[in-house]
Formats: sequence, C-alpha cells, structure tokens
Amino acid sequence: MRKIMKKLFATVGTLLLLSGCALPGLGGSVTGEGISITGGTSTEMDMMGYIVEGMVEHYIDIDANVVTNLSSGMNHQAFLTGDANVSGVRYTGTSLTGELGRDPVTDPEEAEQIVIEAFEEEFNHLWYPSYGFSNTYAFMVRAETAEEYGLETVSQLEEYKDEFSVGVDTSWMTREGDGYDAFVETYGYEFNDIFPMSLGLLYTALSSEEIDVGLGYSTDGQIPAENLVLLEDDMNLFPPYDASPLATAEIVEAYPELDAIFLKLAGQIDEEQMQHMNFLSENYLLEPRTVAFDWLEENNFFEDTEPYIEPVEGGLLSND
Repeated sequence: MRKIMKKLFATVGTLLLLSGCALPGLGGSVTGEGISITGGTSTEMDMMGYIVEGMVEHYIDIDANVVTNLSSGMNHQAFLTGDANVSGVRYTGTSLTGELGRDPVTDPEEAEQIVIEAFEEEFNHLWYPSYGFSNTYAFMVRAETAEEYGLETVSQLEEYKDEFSVGVDTSWMTREGDGYDAFVETYGYEFNDIFPMSLGLLYTALSSEEIDVGLGYSTDGQIPAENLVLLEDDMNLFPPYDASPLATAEIVEAYPELDAIFLKLAGQIDEEQMQHMNFLSENYLLEPRTVAFDWLEENNFFEDTEPYIEPVEGGLLSND
C-alpha cells in the first residue's frame, strides 16, 4: 500500500509541475516572496496554522496567510511546488511513514531524529522541536469506569476483555502496523465485543454508556467534554505523533525571526491544553483562528520566552 501511495504522490507531483498549476486553494509560488502557512483537514491543524500566523505577524513586519483543508499529501506537495513554505503542524508518525516512506518507529526520540535529519537531507526542510503534545490513537474510558475498575493502562483491559464492549475508529480495524491485528500481537488478547464506528458516534456511545471503552485520538476535544480518561499505551503499540512546525530552509534564511518564533513555541502546548482548545472550537463553534489568537494574547505572544526577538510596533493582533 505504501508503495502505491508513494507512486501516486510522485505522479501527482509530476503532473502539477508539468502543468505549472498550483494546488487547489493556493495561488501560486510564494517561495522567497512571502510566508504561506499550511493548515490541514482538522480543527487542530488549522488552529496550529493560525497560531504560527499570529506569531509571524506579531514579530515580523509581513503579512502571512494560512491555507486550510489540505491533506497530509497535499500539505507536503504544496512545499515541493513552492506554493507554501511553512507548515503549522506536522506529526512525526504521519510524516515518517507518509512523506518519507519509512517503517513505523515506536520510540519518540528516534522518530523525531529521523524526521529532522531526513527532511533536511531530502527536501531542505527544517523540522522544529515539538509544541509539546502528541496526537495519537488512544484507548479511553469514562472517568467513573476508570475509578471503579482501577484502570490506568491498556494492558489492564485484558482482565475485562470478555466483559467490556469496545468502540473503535472504523479504519483502525484494517490499518497496517498499528491496527487491530498489531494490537492483538502486541498485547496478546482480543476483545469479545468490538464495534467499528465513526469517531463522532464513538464519543456519543461512550457518553451514553452504550460502550465501555473507546479508541479515539489523544487531543480530541470530546475528551474533556465527556470527562474521559486516557489509558496509557504501556506496550507502545502506537507510533509517536509528536506535533511540530516545519519550514523551508529558504524561508527561514529570508526571515530568520522564524527560527526564534518556533523555538518560543516549543513545549508550550501539552495534550490537555490542545484538548481544551479543540473543545472550545468544536463545542462552542468558535473559529480556530479566534481560539488561536485568544490563546496567543493570553500568553502575551510569549514575549518573555527565550529567545528574545523584538515585536513589531503595535504587533498585538485583534480577533477581527
């Protein structure tokens, strides 16, 4: 499957280059002429793009724009065609097996080192330190279930494998590398009642007690909304999906302040903070840009965080 996808990306890239067309939603090459930031196909990815946009316009005397609704493949292709030069967020596990075509790696530090070195060597793209959170698959239960059964880890679910009903993301059942087959091999047990479903239905089923255990994503906004508890992946089934910004070396050379901006943001958002921001946007129907700018203003755009760079005069942004 990976070989097929790599060939598909290569074919799409060749056609785009031959035709001279920009990707949908992008207006042409920006390399060396401005800062164009990619978001993605989720609230979280767009929000990280707007966080970078806010920081750029606070510290650099230039307008930046965020391009949303790009899949991982389109996100990367936008860099290769010169339609974008900064990515609000990339995830180690996704880029390791996707853009780089490597095998999954379960050690977070090893995975990070591979993407840092490979992206610079193969694409001349700079992979920056993580924002501080990872968005990976995660088993979860209601808080009262965790307390009643003393649940903290996925291994502990084995004792209740015939008792608990489990809802999982539909695609996970047939997913290679870290799907259900890999789960059975890694943890050594199977669930008696397992139901594939959409993520939206999964959280509804958990809250209404139609299922006992769910498999979602670790930064989903429904986790705090439904008072759910994440179980530790104690056998390291799921690869790390640490979240980091990415930029072309060329754009960082043109605007060296970007380097300091990304370092200011390193380690500033943990899993719970990201869950909360996703919750604000999805539960109260707030635009990701609004949530992003509110968070930046609450933190004074990290002006007191090293490395120090001078903000643009009157640089604090409004939410207009």
